[in-house]
Amino acid sequence: MVYLWLRAETKAMEHRAALTPSTCKTLLDRGFRITVERSRERIFDDEEYEKVGCHMVPIGEWRKAPEDAYIVGLKELPEGETDPLRHTHIFFAHCFKNQGGWTDILGRFHEGKGTILDLEFLNDGNGRRVAAFGYHAGFAGAAIGVDDWCHQKLNPGQPLPPYKPFPNEATLISHIKERLGRAVALNNNQVPEVMVMGALGRCGKGACDFAKAVGIPEEKIIRWDMAETKEGGPFPRILQSEIFVNCIYLNQPIPPFFTPAMLDGERKLSVIVDVSCDTTNPHNPIPVYSVNTTFDKAVVEVVTKNKDLPLDVCSIDHLPTLLPRESSEAFSRDLLPTIIDLERRDQSPVWGGAEALFHEKVKSMKALH
Repeated sequence: MVYLWLRAETKAMEHRAALTPSTCKTLLDRGFRITVERSRERIFDDEEYEKVGCHMVPIGEWRKAPEDAYIVGLKELPEGETDPLRHTHIFFAHCFKNQGGWTDILGRFHEGKGTILDLEFLNDGNGRRVAAFGYHAGFAGAAIGVDDWCHQKLNPGQPLPPYKPFPNEATLISHIKERLGRAVALNNNQVPEVMVMGALGRCGKGACDFAKAVGIPEEKIIRWDMAETKEGGPFPRILQSEIFVNCIYLNQPIPPFFTPAMLDGERKLSVIVDVSCDTTNPHNPIPVYSVNTTFDKAVVEVVTKNKDLPLDVCSIDHLPTLLPRESSEAFSRDLLPTIIDLERRDQSPVWGGAEALFHEKVKSMKALH
């Protein structure tokens, strides 16, 4: 019997879940055992899990879980802890691309003889991720990008108010569509141009779909992907769009899309949304900021010599939680067949590949010491 333990998320403003009540019901019906930690932050009420038959426990109890339980989550483990980790964890560890602090988290697993099966690296036979939040990340990222552009017009010089999750896509679209109408009226009826980098991927499609949904005409949505960027950056064309949404998947070093010096000159660009959010990656192609923003303070100002036009960066690393119910349901539904494969994990190329990658990264970490 496969034992899954859904831990409560501790990251601020994280409302999503890797396993939804509907997914849990399917798994329970197959004979899985599921324990769920109670959470006031999760978009799904505890009662929704109880109703389908999950065993409920207090937050943080995963540390005492039986050795054979898979600890399932989404975002990073609680900060500031250093104790060894003995379980197999399924989550987005954010430590396989040499991000800041990557050796600390890997070291804890190595010391405790635990394992990371990273959700970001669960790939099928074609190298495609079996489940990803990419579409909703792009959708939400474009939403904040357009909203911040509107805010610059409607409330110049004022900080962008905090965001709270929206119940569904329709409510989010309606809210920003209304603001866009008022902002465009103050901008000589000129609609902003939105440039999407990585437009052909799941994330890029989400960004383009949002732009269309709020009424930005097709000719004002600039779609760039591999063909347009094959020569390598920098790309001055980005500065001609008011809003730039970066949706690429960074898996190797690339030249920057633009440099800080380029932003000092003439530009229309006033909002950058880095959905990819490779903030601490040494090869971040948007080298003009160094912090992750949050839903409480969604943008950080980039200081340039161009005093006529503000420039904001949004670098929230869990954008889909702006639409937590819809994004969780979509992700969990896509992940379900792979979770079922835990019944025969030793024969699964997806799980086998994830485990091999973990051991490879541990080996890299050990080579540094």
